[in-house]
Amino acid sequence: MKRFHVGQTIALVRPRSLDFLALAKPELTLMSVLTAVGGAFLGMTPGGSLLVLFWTFAGTLAVGAGAGALNMALEHAYDARMKRTQNRPVPAGRVSPFEATIFGLSLSVLGIGILVAMTTPLAGLLAAATLATYLFLYTPLKRLTPFATIIGAVPGALPPVIGWAAARGEIGLPGWALFAILFFWQMPHFLSLSWLYRRDYGNAGYRLLSVVDESGVIVRRQILIFSFTLIPATLLPAYTNTLGPIYFLGALLLSSAFMFTAFRCMRPLTNASARVLFLASLFYLPALICLMAIDKV
Repeated sequence: MKRFHVGQTIALVRPRSLDFLALAKPELTLMSVLTAVGGAFLGMTPGGSLLVLFWTFAGTLAVGAGAGALNMALEHAYDARMKRTQNRPVPAGRVSPFEATIFGLSLSVLGIGILVAMTTPLAGLLAAATLATYLFLYTPLKRLTPFATIIGAVPGALPPVIGWAAARGEIGLPGWALFAILFFWQMPHFLSLSWLYRRDYGNAGYRLLSVVDESGVIVRRQILIFSFTLIPATLLPAYTNTLGPIYFLGALLLSSAFMFTAFRCMRPLTNASARVLFLASLFYLPALICLMAIDKV
């Protein structure tokens, strides 16, 4: 009797469209799109067209989905070594690396084109820079150095800047303030996640900090430092007069609560405490964006 691999069995009943949707890493892409649209909303001038929000959404969604597919094509051999990722479409054999590459390139070009043609050339340029640094700096450096996390925080922090540039055609201090918020937020967010999956990352050959620092001393220290510096970073939009006192007070309370959570979770650093902090980070960012939108309105 012919035996089927688990991936092959799933492929018999799973629509191919779901596999291509999975290539786009929707959970990560939608978070990036949310911050990009938030940046565009904050950057809108009185009387500005709401269409900029739609085109920012469409462009960053396509670029983000394309980046996810290209990342899976590049890392499928490493994904196959990790329990968390081994059933992704490419390592499971349901989509070929070539198909994922063509899919990713098509979406990326489409998204950059939308931003250039329908918003501003600067937004398209920033999207292209985000894609390039994510694929050609962060992705390979994960296997070489623990500093890859800090480098990877740069493309991760650019989506709200893309949105601001889409609305304004320039960046300025307000745009960089949004960059700073995402940059500092990403560190406790990803460090807590990587601690949860440190064995998986180690099996795949990644040199992430959570793999190299087996005791967790440096991981804990960095989480605390970045959680603390996130507070002044979140207040920058008020200092640049982008947002007002409602945001200032709300951001101060929200960021202080997040820092307090980080300090509680890091004593000691365990899988359970890292999971709590990771979930807190997922709540924190949308809450902060909602606070920005309330103040803007």
